[in-house]
Amino acid sequence: MPQSPTRRTARSPRSPAPPARAPRRTGSLLQRAQLPPVPSTLLIPLAARAHGGRYFPWLDCHDAVAQALLTQLGADVNSTLDDLPTVLHVLWRTRAIKEAGRAFFAEHPQALGVNLGCGLTHHFQWLDTGANQWLDADLPAVMALRKPLLPLPCPRVRHADLDLSQPGWWQRLGLPVQRNALPVLLVCEGVLMYLQPTQVHAVLAEFAQHAPPGSRMVLDVMTRQAVGCAARHASVGPTGAEFRWGVGRMAELAAVHPRLRLLREQSVAEGYGWAGIAMDMLWRPWLGAPLYGLATLGVRDGSP
Repeated sequence: MPQSPTRRTARSPRSPAPPARAPRRTGSLLQRAQLPPVPSTLLIPLAARAHGGRYFPWLDCHDAVAQALLTQLGADVNSTLDDLPTVLHVLWRTRAIKEAGRAFFAEHPQALGVNLGCGLTHHFQWLDTGANQWLDADLPAVMALRKPLLPLPCPRVRHADLDLSQPGWWQRLGLPVQRNALPVLLVCEGVLMYLQPTQVHAVLAEFAQHAPPGSRMVLDVMTRQAVGCAARHASVGPTGAEFRWGVGRMAELAAVHPRLRLLREQSVAEGYGWAGIAMDMLWRPWLGAPLYGLATLGVRDGSP
C-alpha cells in the first residue's frame, strides 16, 4: 500500500499486545520459510488484522486467527503497528472485501471464491455460506508456511501453489471455464502492485478470457505516481519489495480486455472520513487515480 501523506506515531493501546512466545520454535519456522521480499510483506496485513482494532475500533475486522498466527510465527510487528496509515488501509480494505464477498455469495451461495496471493489471510472465516467453495493460493514458499499454520477447515476449502507472473494460472488452478458454470469470485490484494505492468495486464486478460459470466475480481490498486517509491513506505520499505505497477486512471483496468467491466472503484480516502474524501478530490486531478484503493471488475456475457 502506498504511504499516506500524513503519518503519526502509534499511541499505546489500552491493552498491550501479547508478547511473542516460543521464539526458538517459531523463529525456526520463519527461517525455514526463507521468504523473499515480496512474500515477506504478508506480515503487514496479518499484524494490522490482529491488532489494528486497538487503534481503529470502528474498522476492527475481528480476525479469529491473526493473533494466534503471529504468536506461532514469533514475528516482531511493532514497526508495522507504528505505521498507523497502513494499519488503517488494511482494515479498510478488509472491510470492503468482506462486503463485496458477502454480496457476491448472497447472489451465488454455492459459487467458488479464490484468494490469489493469499499469504496468511483467512477470508473464508467471514465468507463461508455453508455451501460455497474456497481456494487459497500463493507461491510455494508461502503455501509451505501456510499449510501447517492454517490447515484446511473443511472439505469445501483447498490449497494450491500459484505464480501469477506465469501465464496459464487459470487452468493450473482448475478454475471453471464453461459458459454455463457458476460465477467465480477472485480476491487479489497486496499482490499486483509488485508485478510488472505487462504481467498485471496478462493476469487481468486471463481472468477476462476464462471467467464465466457474472464472475468478479476485487483487487487493490495504487496511483502510478507511487511506482518505484516503496523504499519510502514505512512498512513495505524494510522488506526490500518494490512497487512496480500503478494506474493513471481506473478506466485502464477495463481497457485491458473487451469482456472486462469496471463495476466499482473505491478510495481509501473513505477510511479517513470527510477530510480524507476532500483531500482525495484535491489530489485526483494530479494523481489520476486514488492514492490507494480497490476496484471490482466483472466480465461481460459472451464468448471468452
